[in-house]
Amino acid sequence: MPTQVAERTRSRRPVAAGRVAGLAWLSRRVAGAALTLLLASIVIFGVLHVIPGDPAAALAGPDASPATLAALRHQLGVDRPLVEQYLSWLGGAATGHLGRSYVIGGEIGTLLREGSVNTLALGVTALVIAIAASAALALLAVGASPAAAPARERWPARCLHAAVGAFEVVGIAVPPFVTGVILVELFAVVWPVLPAGGTPPGGYLAAPGISLQYLLLPAVCLAMPAAATLTRFFSEALRTEWAMPYVLTARAAGVPTHRILVRGAARNALPATVTVLGIQTGQLLGSAVLVEAIFAWPGLGQLLAQGIGARDYPVVQATLLVAVAVFIGVQLLTDAATAALDPTRRGG
Repeated sequence: MPTQVAERTRSRRPVAAGRVAGLAWLSRRVAGAALTLLLASIVIFGVLHVIPGDPAAALAGPDASPATLAALRHQLGVDRPLVEQYLSWLGGAATGHLGRSYVIGGEIGTLLREGSVNTLALGVTALVIAIAASAALALLAVGASPAAAPARERWPARCLHAAVGAFEVVGIAVPPFVTGVILVELFAVVWPVLPAGGTPPGGYLAAPGISLQYLLLPAVCLAMPAAATLTRFFSEALRTEWAMPYVLTARAAGVPTHRILVRGAARNALPATVTVLGIQTGQLLGSAVLVEAIFAWPGLGQLLAQGIGARDYPVVQATLLVAVAVFIGVQLLTDAATAALDPTRRGG
């Protein structure tokens, strides 16, 4: 009995050590993410205050007197030292009190919440489309490749392989604003089957079918570059795995191709693909500005464009900080998911 207890204790030690190492790695990642966000806030604040232009003059108009401008600068707090302005803004951002928009109007927190809901709905839909399309196309491209297909199916396999390759090239090369215009022209003008823009009038949950119609065109437009990039990386990772000895052994043993792909090659190709997925998720934020403008989608991209056009610096600062925070959070989740799938990828 004492021998069994000792063996059980020794078997638990590596597991406990692995958990401690994982928690230490995650703590370092979280600390690095927090430091990156702090540095990003300094850059955002500094760049926007270096740009020429007076927010008080933009708000008061060209006919305002110097006394009016001075009073307005004092009210907005832009006459204080930059360090004091930054610390006040950072404290407000940490507590959720971002102030008011002095050009667009309304509480900045309310504007961000409303825009975040629309951008989140659009981004999640586009991400689901990109993941589903890339997984299906990559598996089809590798499973139907001439090397994997039986001899009697070589010609259809080559055609399918070429079609997937063409989608990768077109999806990466054509920018979203061109794709958006083409989609609107085809499916809202030539064949008016989908709305040309805007959000569901009754909300997303009131009528899911109507919401899907409003989401489909902008989500497909936003998802195409990510889907093409993910398809390329996932298919290359699958091809690398397909040349591994365990695949050759399984094929020689008569294991079906789809079972080797799904249960073996795809599982081993996931860590590298998840890393690319995290990068593409961040890219969706940048593309959302153009897509929301094309489809009149009132999200964070539209809010950012309005703030820049109106020189509404508090709105621009807050929107950029939220975008950077989301991007850093996505990369942190990506690192955690990659480390969970492959612990050997944990760095220092």
